[in-house]
Amino acid sequence: MIPALEALSRLREGNLRFVAEQREDATAGRVRRREVAVAQEPFAIILGCSDSRVPAEIVFDQGLGDLFVIRVAGNIVAPSQIGSVEFATERFDTRLVVVLGHTQCGAILATLEELARPTVARSKNLRSIVSRIRPAVRELMYAKPPLGHEALVRQSVRANIRVSASHLRHGSTMLEQAIRDNGLIVVGAEYSLETGLVDFFDGVPGPR
Repeated sequence: MIPALEALSRLREGNLRFVAEQREDATAGRVRRREVAVAQEPFAIILGCSDSRVPAEIVFDQGLGDLFVIRVAGNIVAPSQIGSVEFATERFDTRLVVVLGHTQCGAILATLEELARPTVARSKNLRSIVSRIRPAVRELMYAKPPLGHEALVRQSVRANIRVSASHLRHGSTMLEQAIRDNGLIVVGAEYSLETGLVDFFDGVPGPR
């Protein structure tokens, strides 16, 4: 078991290697495949967006068996995502959960478009994603004075990350107990498509 803060340091160091284009030879060879075929011990759980430009193992420079990754458009938190996080914390004793959003998130843009101009064209399944993001961004959409488009998108991405992280912290009795008794930490982070850097900005203990 790797403590949450040590796991967070590993992710930060891996991301800096990724940005510097100094990625380590990822542990994906035959020996590692055999090791993880027997058992896995992921040191962090990543609840991230499905966007093809944000593969967690690459942006954190990690290999086979290092991360337990859950991906869904808009990094939303629904019962299946909560259950997946509960499963990993209970089965593998993983102590760090990261909600990973990213700049220019398409699900955020779709939600803002829906708020500005509601439509019935989307399927009920797509609308369910928008519906989970809407509460996080509604106040920003109608802020006074109004925000410019870029500021609105930027702040909405972060607001949605914060809401998802909070939902994990307070939406599960099992996770609440793990936070209280076992040192589980849930943090929110934003990946920059432009720079490759990940900013851990929500729920990080101590000085940043």
